Amino acid sequence: MTTATRTTPLARLRSAALALRPASFGAEPAGERLERLRRSPHFREGGFHNERTISTTPSGDGTPSLVRAMLRREDRRRRRPAGRLPLDRSLPAVPPAGGLRLTWLGHATVLVEIDGHRVLFDPVWGRRCSPFSFAGPARVHAVPVDLADLGAVDVVVISHDHYDHLDMPTVRALAASGTRFAVPLGVGAHLEHWGVPAEQITELDWNESTAVGELTLTATPGQHFCGRGLRRRALTLWASWAVAGPEHRVFHSGDTGYFPGFARIGEEHGPFDATMMQIGAYSDYWPDVHMTPEEGLQAHRDLDGGVLLPIHWGTFNLALHSWDEPVERTVAAAEAAGVRYAVPVPGGSFEPAAELPTAPWWRPHAVGGPAPGAGAAGADTAGRTPSSTHGETTGTAPAG
Repeated sequence: MTTATRTTPLARLRSAALALRPASFGAEPAGERLERLRRSPHFREGGFHNERTISTTPSGDGTPSLVRAMLRREDRRRRRPAGRLPLDRSLPAVPPAGGLRLTWLGHATVLVEIDGHRVLFDPVWGRRCSPFSFAGPARVHAVPVDLADLGAVDVVVISHDHYDHLDMPTVRALAASGTRFAVPLGVGAHLEHWGVPAEQITELDWNESTAVGELTLTATPGQHFCGRGLRRRALTLWASWAVAGPEHRVFHSGDTGYFPGFARIGEEHGPFDATMMQIGAYSDYWPDVHMTPEEGLQAHRDLDGGVLLPIHWGTFNLALHSWDEPVERTVAAAEAAGVRYAVPVPGGSFEPAAELPTAPWWRPHAVGGPAPGAGAAGADTAGRTPSSTHGETTGTAPAG
């Protein structure tokens, strides 16, 4: 054996560990991709950093208290709906009359039809957001629309690589259609590991843009963190997104804590006809990385937003609050501030310039029997994309 081909026991151990690594963990950036992210002004000391120093670990008395709170039986019950949730299983068959339509497909997944283009944000069709098919947060409602029935999309936009926003089976299914992916720096390593051709991937740093047809997509700052697998080396970036067409503009927050950068984004890329704002999975244990409903409303106003669509609630149980608390607080804050808002059922659509869905479908009098064609809460239905095998739910950090 020559020196060039000799392997050490440590090298063989590393190779074996990589072979056993679940595909859902993705891959770490390497080569030119790694060199590019190292050149980013947001990358230092071996990883990406937020604009200001934050904490991504539980505050207060830390993990033991958090685990106790998560395990209390009475609290677990209120984190799931008491009955089946209504779903809208019918996508509109004609283009939006006003040129802009948003369809909320649960959690942070939104289909935006804007100025003749179709943009899909953070698509997750898996039953669980977990590294494993047998454990981790499961849906509290079925996927409202089969992925095969979604139709062609012009671009898939990913906010960050946490499992409730980046779903491996969903990515693979969408990649087969040839669609483009717009992702933050480093996330392309996961996609290529899952078989997405490099020519379908565009990776952007904060404040960089790419064109898709007549649309301009800009990765804008957020305040969060990233990482999959057992090690979190901050080698992937997180982002919010501004999408501008010839006539309309929308904003997707991804996951983020409240920070002063929203006003700057509004000045540079707004005003927005609609914002999709994260208002769920908040906690006093992780105040820096997820917004409360009131903070989400303030961010919407900072951005000079038109209609507020609350996202990141009602699909996965990822925090200690009751499952419907985020939307109740958001509606109360929006009505007090005179802000227009839309709260469609999962699968529901609306046009910001038309009448908005505001009925409180989540309240106990509305939750009970299934909507026409609805599956059981938390159940996959035949023909859906296979379950995801990943999640951010160790019990020691915010999920998502």
